[in-house]
Amino acid sequence: MSKRSLNGTEFTAMVLAGAEQLQQHAEHVNSLNVFPVPDGDTGTNMNLTMTAGVTELKSKYSESIGHSAGVLSKGLLMGARGNSGVILSQLFRGFSRYAAPYSELNAHQFAAALQTGVEAAYKAVVKPVEGTILTVAKEAAKHAVYFSRRSHDVVEVMEQVLAKAKETLAQTPDMLPVLKQVGVVDSGGQGLVYIYEGFLQVLRGGVISEGNTTSAPGQAVADSAPSPAFVAPDLTAIQVPTSAQSQLSTEDIEFLYDMEFFINRQLGEGTSAEFDEDQFRKALAVNGDSIIVIADDETIKVHVHSKAPGEVLNLALHYGEITQIHILNMREQHRDLLTTGMDIAPMPELFADIPAEQRTPEAPAVPPADEIAPYGFIAVSSGDGISEIFKSLGVDVILSGGQTMNPSTEDFVNAVASITAQQIYILPNNSNIVLAAQQARELLEGERNVTVIPSKTIPQGIAAAFAFQEDEGTDVNTDSMMDAIGRVQSGQVTYAVRDTTIDELEIKAGQFIGIRNSNIVAAAPDVVTTSQELLEKMLESGDEIVTLLTGSDATEESTHALTNWLETQYPNAEVEVHYGGQPIYAYLFSVES
Repeated sequence: MSKRSLNGTEFTAMVLAGAEQLQQHAEHVNSLNVFPVPDGDTGTNMNLTMTAGVTELKSKYSESIGHSAGVLSKGLLMGARGNSGVILSQLFRGFSRYAAPYSELNAHQFAAALQTGVEAAYKAVVKPVEGTILTVAKEAAKHAVYFSRRSHDVVEVMEQVLAKAKETLAQTPDMLPVLKQVGVVDSGGQGLVYIYEGFLQVLRGGVISEGNTTSAPGQAVADSAPSPAFVAPDLTAIQVPTSAQSQLSTEDIEFLYDMEFFINRQLGEGTSAEFDEDQFRKALAVNGDSIIVIADDETIKVHVHSKAPGEVLNLALHYGEITQIHILNMREQHRDLLTTGMDIAPMPELFADIPAEQRTPEAPAVPPADEIAPYGFIAVSSGDGISEIFKSLGVDVILSGGQTMNPSTEDFVNAVASITAQQIYILPNNSNIVLAAQQARELLEGERNVTVIPSKTIPQGIAAAFAFQEDEGTDVNTDSMMDAIGRVQSGQVTYAVRDTTIDELEIKAGQFIGIRNSNIVAAAPDVVTTSQELLEKMLESGDEIVTLLTGSDATEESTHALTNWLETQYPNAEVEVHYGGQPIYAYLFSVES
């Protein structure tokens, strides 16, 4: 099958197929995490980011690839979660910039758009690391530009893109030693390969042979399943709206309420101690379809098309407090489309929910200067105890987050919009959240004064908040907080989900592991021994300030054993214990001199 150009319809089908491939293999991408921790989340973050882009793209269809790429970019940009999600959004942000003036792209232009995307992604990362998704995207795009000089067939170019991406992915362990050490390929690069597979499936007519995927070397190969045969989305479903939508009867929309909401597991009377995701999905399926459920110990995100929204909400109330509820009547939307002739919706504005008259100079959207606070704080927290600590330090907005539920760029943008302050500081408190916070700052540049303090752990975030002085200026406070996060050693104790060897440390599945800053330095069968080995490496002089944040899995017995051990082994150390409530990590430690 030969194709000389791509329009918006074909590009949309490619994106939908890429998103589907990624969603099917998200757990495999998660499993490629270098650390054998239970919250590897690259696949989840890329999947959520891609889902946000697809949702935007479906709602604002266009035959123009320039418009479609721009809509996708907006959705990805605002929905980006984690470092992999931000990089993915930047790849398509650059692609959309190149494609913007075109209604169709030929083979060479398509390759050039991929190359522009790579350039945008590299600019977004302060210290790019080779052997990651960046390298996979770079080598594939560079090869596409070269090959497009020899072939005018978009299908052939995409075949070369995928082949080069797979080849480069297989080489990532040779570029990044830690990947070779644990026997995996780069997880973000694998996610991008799945997306490219979906692209090619559509261009080839919708079918890919079984087993045509790239897997990790070693153990990951044995664990990975072949890709099932894939049938591309029916293009008639996304054809020109005046033909497709007009052929659909409004009454044919059976599950008419499009619902999306979050369940906060930490709040709400009658919250069930157990959440059975399979049973919850089955209950939603009685009167609904298009079900997406993403759950961790603190938050459950739900999307469903349902006949009975009341029943859905009553069901959800058994598991916690419902927040951020969005319900749309799809029959009403369809009638509006038919009535208005289904014109393409304009690109959304950043603050589109603010009435236009409030954004004019005559009626400003913000209060007078004398009513604006001098500063405000946003912090990402995992655990109700940690959230209370941040609140006591003056943080205005707490975003629930961590490895398993990273806040999106849009979450940060909305959090900033909710604070009336001259200067706003963001504490991401997780290395995988810093890029999303910085992307939000860039989107708000010129509108709000936002500074991201790149705290990579909860202890760093707490130290930064402590260092803030109300009577100092922005520059002085920024320097003070940056200095504070540099003085803190961070420790984490969790458990291993697979056997591995890292830095000559043999780790068995089920063992507890101790992480000092970003390195695994201890492993033992019990949590107390692991914590002691970790703390020994963190306490160098013995007269530091040691803080223990107890997680939801920590016991009084283990905490008591640890504090007694510290008092005996390090009598000059000042020891504090606080309830953190964080999931998965039994203990978070901070050590300051």
